[in-house]
Amino acid sequence: MCGIVGYVGRRDVAPLLLEGLQRLEYRGYDSAGVVITSPKAKTPGLKLAKGKGRVRDLEARIPKRFAGTTGIAHTRWATHGAPSDHNAHPHLDPAEQVAVVHNGIIDNADELRARLTADGVVFASETDTEVLTHLIARAPHETLEDRVRAALGQIEGTYGIAVLHADFPERIVVARNGSPVVLGIGDKEMFVASDVAALVAHTRQIVTLDDGEMATLTADDFRTFTTEGSRTNPETTTVEWEAESYDMGGHDTYMHKEMSEQAEAVDRVLRGRIDERFSTVRLDGLNLDARDARTVRRIKILGCGTSYHAGQIGAQLIEEIARIPADAEPASEFRYRNPVVDPETLYIAVSQSGETYDVLAAVQELKRKGAKVLGFVNVVGSAIARETDGGIYVHAGPEVCVVSTKCFTNTTVAFALLALHLGRIRDLSVADGKRLLEGLRRLPGQIAEILEREDEVQELAKAYAGARSMMFIGRVRGYPVAREASLKLKEVSYVHAEAYPASELKHGPLALIEPALPTVAIVPDDDLLEKNRAAIEEIKAREGRVLAVAHQKQEKADDTYVVPKNEDELDPILMGIPLQLFAYHTALAMGRDIDKPRNLAKSVTVE
Repeated sequence: MCGIVGYVGRRDVAPLLLEGLQRLEYRGYDSAGVVITSPKAKTPGLKLAKGKGRVRDLEARIPKRFAGTTGIAHTRWATHGAPSDHNAHPHLDPAEQVAVVHNGIIDNADELRARLTADGVVFASETDTEVLTHLIARAPHETLEDRVRAALGQIEGTYGIAVLHADFPERIVVARNGSPVVLGIGDKEMFVASDVAALVAHTRQIVTLDDGEMATLTADDFRTFTTEGSRTNPETTTVEWEAESYDMGGHDTYMHKEMSEQAEAVDRVLRGRIDERFSTVRLDGLNLDARDARTVRRIKILGCGTSYHAGQIGAQLIEEIARIPADAEPASEFRYRNPVVDPETLYIAVSQSGETYDVLAAVQELKRKGAKVLGFVNVVGSAIARETDGGIYVHAGPEVCVVSTKCFTNTTVAFALLALHLGRIRDLSVADGKRLLEGLRRLPGQIAEILEREDEVQELAKAYAGARSMMFIGRVRGYPVAREASLKLKEVSYVHAEAYPASELKHGPLALIEPALPTVAIVPDDDLLEKNRAAIEEIKAREGRVLAVAHQKQEKADDTYVVPKNEDELDPILMGIPLQLFAYHTALAMGRDIDKPRNLAKSVTVE
């Protein structure tokens, strides 16, 4: 959620930190701050600027004389304490000149705050992070690393932190437990951030810390070690994407840019994976050979939000194509219901960032119980990618907008690949394998065709933008599409929306139907076509307004958006794309902040 940026080197640090914070604005935040120092300063000490508002507001707060070569910065998304100047990070212990920025939540903060208050500490904020700052300041150790280690030993919860101390102006100490921390390796300079987006303009060589790992950064080097003090040897990796991949590229919003990239993104997830000889696909990253795959008796997919909906589509694809029982469940609920972990069940964790806390915690619980877990993630080297037994990188490319579009689409395509792979290992015929491969190849061109007709969706969105609430319905293949479309509209336009199976209308939701409540009906041209048409008639009989997303014009609907037809199993992948555009243009018509919806963050790294 929150964003961390840090730098130690020889350059003027404040502009670098502000630039890094701007690249993390998509994560969602309500305040921002920066603290700097320098080994060459005539007067040792920390210089601080912070406050409620955007990074541009922080920039206006920074005084003219604000020079330094070491610094840390933060964008905060409120958890403990309302958005305010005093609750903004960094947090400072003025007596000891210690500054901390922190992502995560300290669960025992109240207990520690009470103890520190009894010892005479006066708190300047309502945050849990300030507790950590004072613990570091009061730790009875000489080195900054030992102080941080001692303080972390007293806290319970999640953290990604960066620490600055006026007595050690040539270094930054960082640590991770449940919240991402990435080191960037430069030429006689080092960077740290919570996301590679803040680093790629300066370096593509990175090191990702593991949970329970710390690091010390100086201009010339870095070293990593556990919170117990043992040295570690992390792997240096190269970021796949250039800095330009994180720019808007001439679009008005990141959401529009990312929707427009979906044809190319789907082509990437398919590239190099199609096996013509056996009418299947190659998924070497699964680390699951044919013998092991045949022992799988059930598949459970875990994700949150959009990833959960992608998992619902994935479960249907797996059941339909591979004939393996499959279902999807919110990861946030899974680990709290004491689930039965079956050795013959294959678990799949889905996360765009690969750092979603609820999903990562579910993975860790499953691994503890000996389960086989695969990861479907977009970010190479992310925590879920490292902790799972194998998986698929969905190769959607950087996704900056808070709401996910191209990554959702690529994830559903990745599930189609998995379903085909497992199906061909089991009982799917060569003919059906070939048919599905041809359908997969058609997807990029059909996606491009939908995107070229954006004007049609824009006009429909304008016509429905006045609605205060909307219903989305679909049956079987169409229901997860309806759920994701409902979520997209809520996220980006703030219009209330609900999704139901079309078959459930008469079991309650029909009571809501009236002229003021439009319904979006997902109507694929499959064996349920007539039943979906009957649902539209039920709504029209009660004077409801209907927009159909279908493969052919629906005479009973008020409006129809016609989607190109693919294979029945793959149609849901295409039917979601015009509904992304619909949510976007509804939000645009209503004047919403599309890339940064209120109350939301891109990567949910706290519970």
